Amino acid sequence: MDVNDVVAEQIERARQRIERERRRRAEMALARRAGLARRHAQKLANLARSPLDNDSLAASGA
Repeated sequence: MDVNDVVAEQIERARQRIERERRRRAEMALARRAGLARRHAQKLANLARSPLDNDSLAASGA
């Protein structure tokens, strides 16, 4: 095993790590989008069920 083989193995491991991280980020982004959509739908449902007595949707009513 010479230096070129060692370098080639390191490059391959780096490529695998990069691909693994890319997939992980994509999965997290998908989960985040689904969670945001679910929370938004829940907020709209909550607003539809409750009468609004002020003009603000802020928690403080400000």
